[in-house]
Amino acid sequence: MLSEPPLTEKTKPQHNSWPPNVPKHIDYPNTPLQGLLEASAQREKAKAALILGEQEIAYSDLDMQSNRFANALIKMGVGKGERVALYLPNVPQFFIAYFGILKAGAVVTAISPLYREREVEYQLRDSGAQVTVTLDTLYPVIANVREKTQQKNVIILKLGGDVFADFMEDASEQKPHVQVNSGDLAALQYTGGTTGTAKGAMLTHRNLVSNALAFAAMIRGTARDIFLTALPLFHIYGMTTSMTVPIGLGGTMVLMPKFEPAKACQLIQSLKVSVFCGVPTMYQYLLANPDLAKYDLTSIRVCISGASSLPPQVQKRFMEVTGGILAEGYGLTEASPVTHCSPVDKALLRVGSIGLPLPDTEARIVDLETGTEALGVGETGELAVKGPQVMLGYWQKPEETAMVLRGGWLLTGDIARMDGDGYFYVVDRKKDLIKHKGWSIYPRELEDILYEHPAVKLCAVVGKTAGLGDEVPKAYVVLKDGMEASAEGLMEFVNAKVASYKAILEVEFRRELPISSAGKVLRRQLKQQDI
Repeated sequence: MLSEPPLTEKTKPQHNSWPPNVPKHIDYPNTPLQGLLEASAQREKAKAALILGEQEIAYSDLDMQSNRFANALIKMGVGKGERVALYLPNVPQFFIAYFGILKAGAVVTAISPLYREREVEYQLRDSGAQVTVTLDTLYPVIANVREKTQQKNVIILKLGGDVFADFMEDASEQKPHVQVNSGDLAALQYTGGTTGTAKGAMLTHRNLVSNALAFAAMIRGTARDIFLTALPLFHIYGMTTSMTVPIGLGGTMVLMPKFEPAKACQLIQSLKVSVFCGVPTMYQYLLANPDLAKYDLTSIRVCISGASSLPPQVQKRFMEVTGGILAEGYGLTEASPVTHCSPVDKALLRVGSIGLPLPDTEARIVDLETGTEALGVGETGELAVKGPQVMLGYWQKPEETAMVLRGGWLLTGDIARMDGDGYFYVVDRKKDLIKHKGWSIYPRELEDILYEHPAVKLCAVVGKTAGLGDEVPKAYVVLKDGMEASAEGLMEFVNAKVASYKAILEVEFRRELPISSAGKVLRRQLKQQDI
C-alpha cells in the first residue's frame, strides 16, 4: 500500500501560486452525468448546444433526443448496467447516443472508429457489450466480428437527415424512469495503459461529474464560452474536456468531425471560439498554416494542451498570435482523465509545467522502485494522484488494478517532479526511459532540444538496442516544409547541450511519424521498427 507519511516542508507543496477565483474544494452535486445536460437544458433551453456547419442543436432538443434514444434502448431490452458500444466518429449522433445510453442506466464503452476487426472484437468481447451504435460505413467491421462477440443488436445510422428516425420511432420524449446513482458505472473507457493489452477503466458518474466540474473551475469556464470540439470524442480527453465540460457549463460546442488547421482557423474567427482543448500537434499545425496571418484568432481566451509534452516555443508563439492563454495540462484515462492543469493566468504560467492539481485532487512524487516512499520537492520519481475522479479499477482485472491502485492512490506510470510552489513537471513515461550503461536518459529532454531547432516540425527519441541490455538514443525527425537539416547537424545541435552519455547517436528523417488518435507520437511503434 502506498505510504501516507506526514508531509514535511520537504514534501509538502506550498501552493503559493494558486490561481485566484478558483476554489480548492467544490461541493459536487450528487447527480448522474446526464444530470449536467438536464440542468443546462432547463437553464439554456433554446441556446445552441452544438454547431456543425449549418446545423444547430439546441440544449432542449439534445435533452429530448437523448430521452428518446434512451427509451428506444429500453424497449430493445437494454437493462441497467449493461454495456453499449459507441463505434462512431465526431458526429452529432455521438452526443445523443452517449447521453441516451446513460439515461437508460447503461454503460458507455466508446471504440475508436480507427480500430479494425481485431481491436474491435477485443473490446466488444472484454466489455461484454451486447449492443453497438455505429455508422453504415463502419458496420462491415462489426459484421465480421459479430459471431465472435456477445452482440445481439447493432444500431446502424446514416449521416444526413433524421438519422435515428427508425430506431427512435414512437419512443417517448420523456425522461426514462430509471434510477441512476452517482456511484453507478457510467463508462468503460479502454486504455493501453502502462503494460499489456487494453484495459477497461471503470469510471462512475461521480468520477466524470467531479472531473468535469473541477476542470471547468480551473479554466474559469462560463456559459458564455464557445468550445472548439475537435478532439476525438471516443477518447476520454475529448469526451470530458470538449463535451462534458461545455455541456455542464451550458456553453456552445463547435464540432469538427476531423481536425483541419485551415478550417479550425475559419471556425475560430467566424464563431468567436473562446476555448479549445487540443494536443501539441494541433497547435503546431495551426501555427504552420501558411495563411495564419489572414485570420483573427483573438477571441481565444484559453487553450489547453494535453496528451503529450508541449514544446515551449509552440506555447509562446501561439499566445503571441491569439493573445490568449495556452496552458499545459495532464491526465490519464484512469482519472477521467484530468488531474493537473496550469493556471489560466499569464503571470502564473510556468513553461514546461503541467501545472497544479485540480481542486480536490492530491498529487505526490513517490520512489520508482517500490512506489511506497513519498519524495521531496525537486526529487524525481513516479507521479501518484488521488481524488474523486480516480477510477474504481480495471474491468475484470483485479491483479492489474492492484498494481496501479494502492490505498486510494493511482500510480500513473509517469516520471515527474514537483517544485516548492506545488507545480508539477512530467519528465517522461516510466516505460520510455532509455537505459545506457547504467544511466537513465529521458527522451523528452532530447526532444525538447530538437524542437528548438528552426527546421524541426515533429520528432521522437527512442532507445535503440546497442548490445545486451544497453540502448542508445535515436531520433526520428520530420522537417518543416521547405526547410533543410542534416543528421550530423541535428546531432551536434542537441549533443552540445547535454552530457555525453545522453548524446543522440543516430537521426532518421521521416515524412511523418506514427501518431495515436489522441495525438501522441507512438514511440513504441518506432522502437519496434528498429528491432
